[in-house]
Amino acid sequence: MQVAQSMSVWSMPVPHERWLGWDLGGAHLKAVQLDARGRVEAVLLIPCPLWQGLDRLEAGIDRVLECLAIRARRHAITMTGELADLFDGRTEGVAALIACMQGRLAGETIKVYAGTDGLLDPEDALRAASRVASANWLASASMVAARRPAGLLVDIGSTTTDLIPIKEGRVVARGYSDSERLAHGELIYSGVARTPLMALARRAPFGGQWIPLMAEHFATTADVYRLTGDLPEHADLLPSADGREKSRKASAARLARMLGLDAAQADPATWRGLAAHFGERQLRILADTCECLLSRGDLAEDDPIVGCGVGRFLVRKLAKRLNRPYVDFRGLLETTTESASPDVADCAPAAAVAFLAAEMDAR
Repeated sequence: MQVAQSMSVWSMPVPHERWLGWDLGGAHLKAVQLDARGRVEAVLLIPCPLWQGLDRLEAGIDRVLECLAIRARRHAITMTGELADLFDGRTEGVAALIACMQGRLAGETIKVYAGTDGLLDPEDALRAASRVASANWLASASMVAARRPAGLLVDIGSTTTDLIPIKEGRVVARGYSDSERLAHGELIYSGVARTPLMALARRAPFGGQWIPLMAEHFATTADVYRLTGDLPEHADLLPSADGREKSRKASAARLARMLGLDAAQADPATWRGLAAHFGERQLRILADTCECLLSRGDLAEDDPIVGCGVGRFLVRKLAKRLNRPYVDFRGLLETTTESASPDVADCAPAAAVAFLAAEMDAR
């Protein structure tokens, strides 16, 4: 299936009201607020382990609202949190998340992103749950397609990677649902913080031998990129695999445990080398998947890789590996938060739904 979006030129009329875009994830809550001129004025990324209960989302919403000195009364929502095992199914999850937002934002304007159906009122969104569910990737891609006529959008987050081809100002993804996108190589459950290392490899080199990895949740990619020095602090907001501190020493101990060892059995340089090996393994997985997507022939050789997500440091490496130009999502937007951390590229879907809503509102 191709998802066509006929938005080859971005010329958003100036809105007259603030919009607050929300991306309701299963592990994080992201929010991006636009000012009355359509510029990004606030970016928030909050840990929100939704599988622990809806009260986590309620607290996250309250925290976002408390952080905004002047806040919008118009809200655009997208989500992936309906996948949390808190819910029996996706339809139930969509309904629960919409109800939670309505409860916290009572009396305010709410629009829910339903992918190819656009932004809907909550009641209509409930009837389009299958298109609302996990459609945040399409919001980001649609906004990028309006500003870049061609490229491969790569959004690497803490948990997953979205790979979305754009051609002639259209999103040309073949999948829509998570299942379809997994099958087409457009969604990979591999991120820079929460991915267990046993998902990247079955063995690792140590002491001149290939040591099989323990099939346990002893360490994650956050430990890898903490040791390599690549990990932004705001990319790892949830507890570590063992619940212990997030230091290089503790990360080395967690990596060692994957091999049945203690960190004291090797020097720090050895554990940094092992971390680099795991980072290379992840990069190879992503590069192989990109090469398969690019083999469809949708993109020209010089079309760029457009990077977003807290793991876009890895997208830059990926663009270099693929010998393509790199374009950062942040450069596509006008922002008043020049030195903010996180920045808008860390929360691309939340920014995208806010812009799509502001564009709709201004017309």
